[in-house]
Amino acid sequence: MREPQPLCGTFCSVCGEACDFPTGLNIGDTRCRICRKAHPPFDRAVAYGSYDGNLRDLIHLLKFDQVRPLAPVLGRMLADTIRALEPTLPPGTIAIVPVPLYAKKKAQRGFNQAEAIARAALKCLARPSRFERRFELCGGVLLRSRDTESQIGLSRRQRRENLRGAFSVCDPTPILQRNILLVDDVYTTGATASECARVLRRAGAGRVWVATVARTLKIPDVSAVSSAISSATSDDLSWRQSRDDNGELASVS
Repeated sequence: MREPQPLCGTFCSVCGEACDFPTGLNIGDTRCRICRKAHPPFDRAVAYGSYDGNLRDLIHLLKFDQVRPLAPVLGRMLADTIRALEPTLPPGTIAIVPVPLYAKKKAQRGFNQAEAIARAALKCLARPSRFERRFELCGGVLLRSRDTESQIGLSRRQRRENLRGAFSVCDPTPILQRNILLVDDVYTTGATASECARVLRRAGAGRVWVATVARTLKIPDVSAVSSAISSATSDDLSWRQSRDDNGELASVS
């Protein structure tokens, strides 16, 4: 199995969605259309890779086949993502809060994959030592207070309604006025991350960031889009140059 590759391209500076403009183009505002219309309750969401291919297979093996030795593998990917995000975070210790599972589902699965990946990531982040006290796991603070229907096939609005009231904070003391890094395995539409961030902030948390191993992308390969645009531009210039050399370029009146 090939090692999953990190995301490469141009992405929304808030939610991390792929944007369909070429990499390196100076457009100023790099937010996607949705984030320009309404900023989510978190500051920024980042992910290691695209939720497809081998990365999706690895996540499924952990979640649904209980191949728990994969948690450290995915944890290393999450740690790389957090390291890249860390310089943009405020000073002080950041509380890492895994997205919780409903108690019955956690009992059936035997573990919460988000927490397992977060713990593995923290072990990686302990090296070098400068990260040792930069992050602190705060498991058990955020609870999934009711089970929800599967999100598969639901629209963005339906996902929000499905998750409304599904999360709660059992004891706000560990997160009061603290900056939070919310951790999960996959970011899809952002409905789960937004609802968790909203509940955490309402309970007294400070700012919230989101880090996941994978995320779904509306534009699967932004680098391919950029390459296609560059190639088309190059071909057009070559064609124009050829016409110039042959004296066939029509004059513009």
